[in-house]
Amino acid sequence: MSEALQNSNTLDTPIQFIKGVGPKRAEVLHSLGISTIKDLLYYFPRKYVDRTSLSTIGSIQEGDEVNLVGRVKSVNLRRMKKGNFVTANVADHTGSIRLMWFNAADYIHQSLKVGDLLTMHGKVAAYKGSHQIVHPEYDKLNANEISLTTGFIIPVYPLTDDLKKSGLENRNLRKIIYLALQSVENIDDHFDTDLREQFDIQDLNTALRNIHYPKDFVSLEKSVHRLKYDEHFFLQLLLAKRKSKIKENKYDSIKFKTKSYNKILKNLHFELTGSQQLSLREIVDDFLSENPMNRMIQGDVGCGKTIVSILASAIVVDNNYQVAIMAPTDLLSKQLFKNFKSQFESIGVECTLLVGSLKPKEKNKVLGEIKSGKSNIIIGTHALFQKDVIFNNLGFVVIDEQHRFGVNQRQKLLSKSNNPNLMAMTATPIPRTLAITYNGDMDLSIIDELPKNRPDIHTSFIEKENLSTAFNFIREKVEDGGQTIIVYPLINESEKQDLSAAVESYEYLRDNIFPDLTVGLMHGKLEDENKNLEMKNFMKGEIDILVSTTVVEVGIDNPNVNVMLINNSERFGLSQLHQLRGRVGRGTMESYCLLCSDSESPKTKERLSIIVNSRNGFEIADEDLKLRGPGEFFGEKQSGFVKFKIADLITDGPIIRDARMKAFEIIKNDANLSQENHSFIKQKFDNEYLKLFLKTTVN
Repeated sequence: MSEALQNSNTLDTPIQFIKGVGPKRAEVLHSLGISTIKDLLYYFPRKYVDRTSLSTIGSIQEGDEVNLVGRVKSVNLRRMKKGNFVTANVADHTGSIRLMWFNAADYIHQSLKVGDLLTMHGKVAAYKGSHQIVHPEYDKLNANEISLTTGFIIPVYPLTDDLKKSGLENRNLRKIIYLALQSVENIDDHFDTDLREQFDIQDLNTALRNIHYPKDFVSLEKSVHRLKYDEHFFLQLLLAKRKSKIKENKYDSIKFKTKSYNKILKNLHFELTGSQQLSLREIVDDFLSENPMNRMIQGDVGCGKTIVSILASAIVVDNNYQVAIMAPTDLLSKQLFKNFKSQFESIGVECTLLVGSLKPKEKNKVLGEIKSGKSNIIIGTHALFQKDVIFNNLGFVVIDEQHRFGVNQRQKLLSKSNNPNLMAMTATPIPRTLAITYNGDMDLSIIDELPKNRPDIHTSFIEKENLSTAFNFIREKVEDGGQTIIVYPLINESEKQDLSAAVESYEYLRDNIFPDLTVGLMHGKLEDENKNLEMKNFMKGEIDILVSTTVVEVGIDNPNVNVMLINNSERFGLSQLHQLRGRVGRGTMESYCLLCSDSESPKTKERLSIIVNSRNGFEIADEDLKLRGPGEFFGEKQSGFVKFKIADLITDGPIIRDARMKAFEIIKNDANLSQENHSFIKQKFDNEYLKLFLKTTVN
């Protein structure tokens, strides 16, 4: 390849034109979404191997932690009854060393060949008068790769099984990326010099070269910062444009009419907390504005979000609009329906339940009442946004546990309104970095106080061998007039086994431990009729102990429940444990949450101690985010959400806040990105984010 030809490629050049990428490799790379040089350059390393300080094999001593480079002289696989192991002899110009692996022995034996050039890292141990390294980290190098990697920092890329089967190893991929970079003379930046200085970021050309072949760790850090900034900035730009678009729309304001509001307020047997009152003032301000409401109510378990939504709905109904409240499950919908009906029925406001389990005759009746306007407040599940649901005059949409719905599902319901005011609620306290990313286009109200009459929940850890003590405690509390929930995990990957274990445990508890008490069973696979009957009996106090899967995580509001026992608690996320715990302590009785586990892991015990020692959902959420990451935090992935290639919601807090401020400032001053210095930003946004913006924005 001539120098002129080497520098003739652009980011849009198909990868098959890069040296070393034939039709077969191109096909495998296509399966990863890599079709062009740009796609390839944005396939970032998953880690780096630091070989900036190399030792010669002849100079090492026992106990040293070393970086070595040498050639494989021999490879042997030994098969033993207790497992296989591989040994390899590797040498440089000063001596040789023995390497040994026990895990993945067959794979390593197939991978290593005599003559391979390896870079190795590990701790040196003595072996028969010489030295060995057990389970060294290693990577294969191209013959000339040391000269290619200035400073000898080696990128390691994520490789799928398909890539490995095609013979594409890290050393091949590094060479392909190196040649791709050589073939592109310059990479244009979407930020001009002034914006880069304002944002304090590196230019894109340098960043994309250094991310693959860093000169040193300082350069690498700057490149990582720049590429993370890009991802956060354009997502925040999307949110800023979405928020700006919402504010463009003008609708009739909703007046603060207080007839129903005051009646409900007067009937309450408790006083609103300060944060509930503040949230209501913010909601009223939204109603009085010509712009539609787009607000998130975020609060801890049991903080009283439901009564806030009830009072907000009262204002809307008095303005002759309908209200739709959408919840993720039948159970939660029915609980909300019960709460709303108890407040509105006595003042003559009609509440209706619309869930998928309704019989055709009942459903048709409900649909007719919604269309005619007879139903003022409609509570339901996903059934609310189906085509056959026609509202008479929908003016307010409330979405409970909103993170369980995809963006598109929310928009389908909002599109049924001529005055689309949206209030979303979540009982999952969201760390700030997540809140401004997942809900960054929404105004935020936080309810961070618990009602004054709520008792404390004593949380403690018990080992499985001490379950008999827990059962005696449960019996004592039931005899004192309380009720108990015993929770078993139900995790998707092992759902059948989990469900079987929960049912077997229920039968054992019913027949052997509590034969004189009434024990019920609740899980998601029960027929709706049986589930409803079981829940009705539990709420009426006719069931002393309810054995359940995590279907009780939300939706059960029984003030008589004062003990919860959570089995295999190590299998739950911290936020989920906190949610489950929130099902007790909802009345006036002193309450207890027992976390049971037989795990010996110090990390597990340390993790569970966070729940034992804190009732602050926001603190727990922060710890949960660090431990599990954002992908698992919500339990379900939001459809239509941007997938990051390098950004990290856990560690990027400062970058997120700065990128958000800059993005919102740009949209505030130039909503259409029409200024000359924003033209390349607009081009990137239109190419990569416009479809998502159009898909998730109410027109």
